[in-house]
Amino acid sequence: MKQSLCINGIVICIAVFFANNLRAQTSFAEPQKVFSKNATFNKLEDTLKQQFKVKNLNWPPQAVFIRSFKYDRVLELWVKNKNVDSFTLFKTYKVCMQSGSIGPKRSEGDNQVPEGFYYINEFNSRSNYHLALGLNYPNASDKVLSDAKKPGGDIYIHGNCVSTGCIAIQDYPIEEVYALAAIAKSNGQDFVPVHIYPVNYNVKKSLEYLTESIKGKDANNKSILNIKAVYDYFEKQKKLPIIIVNKKGDYILN
Repeated sequence: MKQSLCINGIVICIAVFFANNLRAQTSFAEPQKVFSKNATFNKLEDTLKQQFKVKNLNWPPQAVFIRSFKYDRVLELWVKNKNVDSFTLFKTYKVCMQSGSIGPKRSEGDNQVPEGFYYINEFNSRSNYHLALGLNYPNASDKVLSDAKKPGGDIYIHGNCVSTGCIAIQDYPIEEVYALAAIAKSNGQDFVPVHIYPVNYNVKKSLEYLTESIKGKDANNKSILNIKAVYDYFEKQKKLPIIIVNKKGDYILN
């Protein structure tokens, strides 16, 4: 029997208690504006509004989606509104620093950036790395496939330019990503999905590197094929699919 933890592009397949939390969600972005490291939130919000206007995007976003490619060292931020089903790419940011290599994170101290499907579970405006968005690593798949006792944790997208398993995009980019995620959460998006891939499969050089890297590594090969199906679905539909995790820890496109 498949586990009940499945994700509509990471939204867990349990009925979201949106109605009971609507009031709290609506005010979520407000506290983010008063923290010392987010003192420029209002000015940043004005800048983001202008960027949305230039790109003919409706403000504010009702949902955001983050996608990152390890080998290519980029992080994409996608947005959408309630009146549309598909996501639109807002901006691509350069990943300043990330540790590890191709392949998923499997244990504490391996310095690997995870690969798979996650969501933001923490907004840390007092991070030592300017601002930080925490990921729910280990997820349901990681709990099956990673070290049972020490799978590792504390994985973030953050500012600055250092990494021990995190994705660092420097300070100003994290301000934009942080602000838009906070605004989307205020607008009712319970879970901000984050998909992390080994490479961008549409880039020939990256795909060739991946193919060479996984030769003779059956476990990594299987994991990468599982997550590529989700990549292909989003590339075609620009929508987030439902993803389930079976007892073996495999991601399955539902």
